[in-house]
Amino acid sequence: MLSDVFLEELRTACPIETVMGSYVNLIRRGRTYVCSCPFHSEKTPSCTVYPEQQSFYCYGCGAGGDAISFIRRIENLTFMEAVEMLAKRCGLAVPENKDEAKRSQARARTFEINRLTANFYFKNLTGSNKTGLAYFAKRKLSPATIKKYALGFAPDAWDVLAKYLLSKGFTEEELITAGVCHRSKKGSIYDVFRNRVMFPIVDTRGNVIGFGGRVMDDSTPKYLNTAQTPVFDKGRNLFSLNFAKDSSSNIFILAEGYMDVIAINQASFSNVVATLGTAITADQARIISRYASEVIIAYDSDEAGQKATKKAIAHFNEVGLSARILHIENAKDPDEYIRKFGADRFRLLLEKSGDAIAFQMEQCKSGLDLSTDNDKGKWLNRLIDILANIPNALTRDVYISKAASETNISPDVLRNQIEIYNRKEKKKHKKNTWDKIKQDAAPISMRDPESENLRHLERSEETLIGYLLLHPEEIIWASKAVENAERKTPFFEKILAEMLAIEQAQKSASLSALGENLSVDEMAKLSKILEKQRNVPPNEQVARDCIDIICNENSFSVDSNDDLLKLIEQKKKKR
Repeated sequence: MLSDVFLEELRTACPIETVMGSYVNLIRRGRTYVCSCPFHSEKTPSCTVYPEQQSFYCYGCGAGGDAISFIRRIENLTFMEAVEMLAKRCGLAVPENKDEAKRSQARARTFEINRLTANFYFKNLTGSNKTGLAYFAKRKLSPATIKKYALGFAPDAWDVLAKYLLSKGFTEEELITAGVCHRSKKGSIYDVFRNRVMFPIVDTRGNVIGFGGRVMDDSTPKYLNTAQTPVFDKGRNLFSLNFAKDSSSNIFILAEGYMDVIAINQASFSNVVATLGTAITADQARIISRYASEVIIAYDSDEAGQKATKKAIAHFNEVGLSARILHIENAKDPDEYIRKFGADRFRLLLEKSGDAIAFQMEQCKSGLDLSTDNDKGKWLNRLIDILANIPNALTRDVYISKAASETNISPDVLRNQIEIYNRKEKKKHKKNTWDKIKQDAAPISMRDPESENLRHLERSEETLIGYLLLHPEEIIWASKAVENAERKTPFFEKILAEMLAIEQAQKSASLSALGENLSVDEMAKLSKILEKQRNVPPNEQVARDCIDIICNENSFSVDSNDDLLKLIEQKKKKR
């Protein structure tokens, strides 16, 4: 555990308003700040920063915590990586921590395994079996590009990599943890990647975090990627971001695969990235939004590519990124286009890329027979859905005119339909907002959310947690008091255990101290608890009443926080 002294020094040297202010535009409101949340798209600021408590909370998406939690979430780092980043920022030295040292060592060992594995594959490319080198030559990759991306070749052998890494002093379990080897049913280990050309995946700090492997024939699976490891999550990383982040352009090109990215980069476009074997995720869209203001989606022109394009547009809309669509003709993907027509023609293609709205409007016709009235009606309804969601009124009017011309429908009729659509959506939004408010009155259940008893149990647990966060010295008696309770939620049990461990270590149970062993989502839940109790913090008697309810939860039925307070008042009168 990090000491109270160090965490206090870190909080003082890196105030949350300064840390967050380097990422978002903070607006002063009395003793707090507000900003548009960087973790979801919004038009009105819903994120509040509390300098006095050194915490933040977003009412829109529920993100919250302290400065360390913010850095963890926005930079996709572990607790200690975020601490080290903040410490480096303010010139503090991070003290040694035995538990974290073990975790850091495990991550360091995985990074080293990946580094040696990448070198092993790279050297094998020019070894006795030059199948992989011939494949890259056929794809017109230059020696400089092969070296730049450290491309390699995995031999067609079961355990040649495993033997090499074991000879370097790594254990079998470390190789399995790193995702470069698997264990067979008989107990022996074997290489994950065999007879494939290899693409090392590098993070923005230059670490090899995983691999992609591609077959050189028609066998399946065509691509194989590293599974999740202590240093790799394919849904939260992007291939070639280590190069794209340094591009002078504020436009990113999103390609579909490794070879597309490499071909585009070789053609002198360094601002290109790709997802890692899956459709783009919300996290990946947010990562791109940190470096770019616009994205050109350069997916394949086949049906799968078009579906992926629609999904990408939706994610980019959520994070406020404008998108354009690359229309590739006479080639199935950017790699083939560049090999056929060259870099200059590809540059012209990028400049002529159409906007996402035009793409979506064209896609409205998909699967419809526009000679029939029924399908024409479906087409118009699809168009209304797209037009109504264009935020800029001037841009929307341009596309209304375009749609009116194409459908032979009066622009005024389309505007009227859009107005009706927006009224319905506004009504729906009001209902959803109210439903969300009612839902937020109860915490997100880690069990059955429809259980009435569980809801009031969790409210009592939350109130008690809020009290203990304000009075951490009371954790020992409180944990003993609920020790024999038949039902406790996993989240409640974890928070009590963490607070008890911190108290026994004679430390203060601050948000920063708790964050050492909690996920960013668990930190957000703690922030939500504090936020709900900010105006009326629970006192000792309320805490005791909550303990009574937790220990006898099957005897009560509570539907809301008000009901919980009424129940506590009834218990007071009985006393």
